[in-house]
Amino acid sequence: MRHEDTEFVGGPLDGKVLAVLTGTTGQPPRVYSVPVPAPEGGPEVVHVYHRELNPAPRATRRTRFVFVYDPEGRRKPDGGLKWPWSKRRSNGTD
Repeated sequence: MRHEDTEFVGGPLDGKVLAVLTGTTGQPPRVYSVPVPAPEGGPEVVHVYHRELNPAPRATRRTRFVFVYDPEGRRKPDGGLKWPWSKRRSNGTD
């Protein structure tokens, strides 16, 4: 399987660069969850990261993508898929 080195920003993995498996498109997943077992058999904590393009200039960045920590732990990124034929969601003001 193919992997890509990806930098993590924020949370417990801040500053680390890990090899993350890529999908069929050659990109890492949009959401990366890291389960951490609690000491003494308690419930595990899941840290959630979302993929973003690396904002650094191309010449200075170490990786193409970064995973940014989401302290609220939302599993899905805001918005979801946007197809051109999908109806716009109404917020009640239209």
